[in-house]
Amino acid sequence: MKSLLKHSAVLLLAAMTTASAQQIAEKQTLTLAGAKKVIAAAVSKAKELNAPGGVIAVVDDGGNLIAVERLDGTFAAGANISIGKARTAALFKRPTAVFEKIIREGRTPMVALNDFTPLQGGVPIEVNGQIVGAIGVSGAASAQQDEELALAGANAFNTSANGAAHSSAVTFFDSKTVAAAFVKGQPLLENGEYKIHASHRDAAGKAEVHEHETDIIYVLEGTATFVTGGKVVGGEMTAPGEIRGASIDGGETRKLVKGDVVVVPQGTPHWFKEVKAPFNYYVVKSIN
Repeated sequence: MKSLLKHSAVLLLAAMTTASAQQIAEKQTLTLAGAKKVIAAAVSKAKELNAPGGVIAVVDDGGNLIAVERLDGTFAAGANISIGKARTAALFKRPTAVFEKIIREGRTPMVALNDFTPLQGGVPIEVNGQIVGAIGVSGAASAQQDEELALAGANAFNTSANGAAHSSAVTFFDSKTVAAAFVKGQPLLENGEYKIHASHRDAAGKAEVHEHETDIIYVLEGTATFVTGGKVVGGEMTAPGEIRGASIDGGETRKLVKGDVVVVPQGTPHWFKEVKAPFNYYVVKSIN
């Protein structure tokens, strides 16, 4: 009898311990050192893009400010705006570009929310599947550039010391985030090894050459006349390793339709000569 009671007590204690463990989850925390790493990655991207300025703010998962840095030449109001973007991305666990799109499409009552900055340039920081905070950027050359700097900062923990991506890091974008990215055409992920862009075109673009990137293009919707090879007409260096021009002389012409895949090696001129809108396509850029 005593043995039975002892055995039952052990089972009860084990059950209570298991139940207690299920009610408590381990939580990762963004430290000051981590926030500085995020800012450093965004500053590095700003230098790469020759950004005219920018304020970079990092908050924890509760929206509390950890660190902020204002680059020279940035307007004073940028600090409050960047903090607002970061807080919004952290508290709602979504990029602020999503909310800007929702409001633009007519859901204007959202602007009445307290402590809410629905402007592109706020991105959650995710580590091992957990959102540990967010970064907000304001005051760069454009809203798109704000977003690029923020993405670079948010991905700081997805790269190793030599810039290579950690293969163990899993990044997930839900369907709403992807759909929002395709509306305007913007990056989903950028790190030292590759970039993933949700690209959108309504019209023809400029001729391009990426000296250090190979483009892998997958067409989702629409048709386009695509020219590769040849010589860029009126080509100018618009950023390190990036050339843009009015058109291409010569080259090979293809008609791209839904489901097509085309790989454009680094250094190869390419040009969307004609586009039937809407034209949506993924681009995976392998950095060489």
